[in-house]
Amino acid sequence: MNTTPATIGFLYPGHAAEDDYPRMGALVNPPAQVHLIHTHFQKDAHTVEALSEMGSVARLEEGAHALAGAPIESVLWTSTSASFVLGLDGIRQQIDTLEKLLCVPASTTAMAFARAVTAIDARRVAIAATYPEDVARLFRDFLGHFDIEVVHLASRGIVTAAEVGRLDKTAVIELAVANNHAHADTLLIPDTALHSAAWLPELEQAIGKPVLTANQVSVWEALRLCGKLRKQTGLGTLFETQP
Repeated sequence: MNTTPATIGFLYPGHAAEDDYPRMGALVNPPAQVHLIHTHFQKDAHTVEALSEMGSVARLEEGAHALAGAPIESVLWTSTSASFVLGLDGIRQQIDTLEKLLCVPASTTAMAFARAVTAIDARRVAIAATYPEDVARLFRDFLGHFDIEVVHLASRGIVTAAEVGRLDKTAVIELAVANNHAHADTLLIPDTALHSAAWLPELEQAIGKPVLTANQVSVWEALRLCGKLRKQTGLGTLFETQP
C-alpha cells in the first residue's frame, strides 16, 4: 500500500462547512495536502433548479480551470445534492468533465456515498437530510440505483447551505439521534454544507452504529481514488474498514 501523503483536490460550492476539508486532511494518517476551490452559483437554495445550475458542466469547468496546475492526485465535486439531482447521466458528465480537464481520477460526493455504504457492508440505511423533502427524496431515489434500501427518510427542510453551515455540534448530534432507525445498518447525513469532521466518533457513539457524513465520505473517496486510503481510527467506521 502506498503510504506517501496524498495531495487531493475539492471543488466546493460557496462557503458553509469547507473548513471540514483541511481539518480532515490534517487528521488522516499521513496528513493529506488539500487544495480546495470555491465554485460559484446563481442562488444558494436547495431547489432542483438552483442545484442543477450549481452542478452544471459550466460551473465545474470554471472550478477545474481554477484548480489546474495544483499537484493533485484526485478530485471531488463536493456537493451531494448538486450531483444527485442531475441523475446518473448528469453525474457521469460531471466526472467526465473533471477527469478530462484535470487528468486525474474524479468523483462526486453522491457517488462517494454509494461506494461508502458498500464498503462498510451496509444493506439498509436511514437518511437524515437537511434538505427540503423533494430534494431528500431524490437522494433516496439515487441510492436505489445501487440496491441500497432506505428504511427511513427525514428532511429538515432547510433551504440554504449558509443556514446549514451554522448548525453546531449539539444540533448535528440531535439530528443523528432523532433519525436513528432500528432497522438501518447505518445513518447517512448527506449535506456537504453541514459540519461533521470534528465529531465523527461522537456521532457514532450517540446512535451506536456507523454514521456516514458528506464531508467524511468525500475525503475517503478522494483518498481511495488515488490509492492512498489507509485504515485508521478517529474518523468513523468508514475509515476503520479495511480498504
